[in-house]
Amino acid sequence: MPVASQLLRGLPRAKVLASSLLPCQQHQSQFGPAAHRPASRHPSHAWQRHQPSRSYRKTSAIHSYILTPPQVNSILKANEYSFKVPEFDGKNVSSVMGFESNQLPANAPIEDRRSAATCLQTRGMLLGVFDGHAGCACAQALSERLFYYIAVSLLPHDTLCELEAAVEAGRALSPILQWHKHPNDYFSREAQMLYFNSLRTYWQELIDLTSPGEVPETREALLNAFKRLDNDISLEAQVGDPNAFLHYWVLRVAFSGATACVAHIDGPDLFIANAGDARAVLGVQEEDGSFSAHTLSNDHNAQNEEEVARIRGEHPTSERKTVIRQDRLLGLLMPFRAFGDVKFKWSIELQKRVLESGPDQLHENEHTKFIPPNYHTPPYLTAEPEITYHKLRPQDRFLVIGSDGLWETLHRQEVVRIVGEYLTGVHQRQPLTVGGYRVTLGQMQGLLEERKARVSSAFEDQNSATHLMRHAVGNNEFGTVDHERLSKMLSLPEELARMYRDDITIIVTQFNPHMIGAQMQEGQS
Repeated sequence: MPVASQLLRGLPRAKVLASSLLPCQQHQSQFGPAAHRPASRHPSHAWQRHQPSRSYRKTSAIHSYILTPPQVNSILKANEYSFKVPEFDGKNVSSVMGFESNQLPANAPIEDRRSAATCLQTRGMLLGVFDGHAGCACAQALSERLFYYIAVSLLPHDTLCELEAAVEAGRALSPILQWHKHPNDYFSREAQMLYFNSLRTYWQELIDLTSPGEVPETREALLNAFKRLDNDISLEAQVGDPNAFLHYWVLRVAFSGATACVAHIDGPDLFIANAGDARAVLGVQEEDGSFSAHTLSNDHNAQNEEEVARIRGEHPTSERKTVIRQDRLLGLLMPFRAFGDVKFKWSIELQKRVLESGPDQLHENEHTKFIPPNYHTPPYLTAEPEITYHKLRPQDRFLVIGSDGLWETLHRQEVVRIVGEYLTGVHQRQPLTVGGYRVTLGQMQGLLEERKARVSSAFEDQNSATHLMRHAVGNNEFGTVDHERLSKMLSLPEELARMYRDDITIIVTQFNPHMIGAQMQEGQS
């Protein structure tokens, strides 16, 4: 087995299902009709992150079908995945008990990706959500590559030397990561050697930059991994590849973009590395049994005043009115940090040179046909993550990482309440509120009966991410799941679904309070 295959093994060949997670269209054939299809259905707003409506009342006018509960469940459960950390001698020795994840497409194909893996050298766990735009290519590459860059960045100098010596001698390699993948999570075998060569160059440079006995610091490792992978994505696109398919692929990755929110959990140490507008929220159980939300990441968009100030500070005062327009970077891009998106990073000269030497198929991609307006002092965009550290406590019960499609539909406190109640089986009986709506006695009776039924059906879902997704799509004005509303939202045709919501990707990680408590006592003694 080639050394690259040994190192990168653990990636199952995708079983592509039409109703679930589809690979990027360019993987379906090298240069067939699918490869010519535009990545966005909104040419005039090609780089804009479309804002779905937060109200679902319009769905009554949509020609949709009423799905049966089994049909709804089939759609919601198509991409669900769960992993339980194995026990040793009847005990779970990890601060993580396990995780559950799910994805629900709005785009066709879905532009979100997810990844989860255990670092076999450090035993730390990595979990990440990647939200693509202008196509799914960049998010796809991140889902395959970023965790390897993080794992390599975390390796001590001596281990890196052993790794390089094994490759040099053609010896068998111990895998760096144990992947936890859904069978539908796609990966590209064609790009495996390209990815391996870039990764090897990275660890060779790390060997030169570090000293024997030196062990990296986690924060620095996460920062370096993000920045280096984005740099490699850019470099690979500039160099190209003799293989026509790979040349086209690396350009698609670079000209599309993706945000990334990654958690690294090792014992009581929780790090969040975030670039973009996906979000990580901690579910904390209070003394009275209720759950409160503790946000561990900041959205990098126009609603973040510090981000706005950062971007304006990086460009001349003459661009103050143009660098952010209509709450978008250069009036086009909603997230202010992202991988790829070289249209916002390369000089105009470099863009023209790469496009002129690229395959003809790239010229038919709408995202390469324009230069952003008021493009004077690139780069305007960075993939440098904002890194947050949190020391886990016994009351920290779970972590929710979600793409912005989740947070656009549910408030963070509601997300934590729904997951907390699901995991504990205890429903906090909040006072029944009806907002400003006029409700008849009959409707009130119906709401009370629905609340009662909700308690008995709390475990209809076997996956907390699926349960949360059901609420995100089907919640009505009163905070309960309305089957008719859920059915309408799930039966919308492709061309309409994206108008009402975004792709949704969720990872719910459950912590082990007993192990965290024991680790705290050990640290205090």
